[in-house]
Amino acid sequence: MFPYVIDFIAGLGIGFIAGLLGVGGGFLIVPTLVLMGESIHVAIGTSLACITISSLASAYTHLRRGAVLFRVVLVKEAFSIPAAFLGAYLSSLLPEAILRTVFAVLLVYLAYSLLKKGNGADGPTAVNYRRVPLVGFLAGLMSGLLGISGGILNVPLFHTYVGIPMRYAIGTSSLALFFTALAGAIAHYRLGQVDLHTAFLLAPGIILGAHLGAISAHRTRPATLRRVFALLLVAVAIRMVL
Repeated sequence: MFPYVIDFIAGLGIGFIAGLLGVGGGFLIVPTLVLMGESIHVAIGTSLACITISSLASAYTHLRRGAVLFRVVLVKEAFSIPAAFLGAYLSSLLPEAILRTVFAVLLVYLAYSLLKKGNGADGPTAVNYRRVPLVGFLAGLMSGLLGISGGILNVPLFHTYVGIPMRYAIGTSSLALFFTALAGAIAHYRLGQVDLHTAFLLAPGIILGAHLGAISAHRTRPATLRRVFALLLVAVAIRMVL
């Protein structure tokens, strides 16, 4: 019984962060699964399956609150998916240390941009849709290069570069992540790299946590969300270079 409680608590925490910030949570899921005894390849595949669950659960809550921009999702994914394939190919050609350093610098800059940005409007009144393809390309490319969730880039770039208010950036990122993670999870499942048993054990906590996190995102001041996300970006940047 105790291991099931641990799985539920782990899923709850991962789901809450995913729902609150619109990220996949792979940076938490993969090391958690490795500590639980999974191989790194199975951990990555299972992580994508879990991200599919968490992003769908949080996106559902954001959708009910009208905080998802469908046009942004469609355009972003049209560029993210091919860019992810390109990134996966380039990952075998470029030194990983350089990739991680460049990515860490980008994350720190985005953290600074989030903290510097003012509150802005509460609604999507001045979205620059012409900038969405670049966000999609960068998020997909980094995902393929480093095997990470695109959400860590989606939200800050949506907010600071495209002009999407923070809550809408989080909600839109959640739905976009569902499609990206689903494609990756299917690919890994075909390779036998998804532990469905573990994914289903984590699922109840993930679903509940994502729902609670998404609700919290709508009850938290945008400035607080920006500070929390900036802190997350710096933490991931440090982890990238260590």
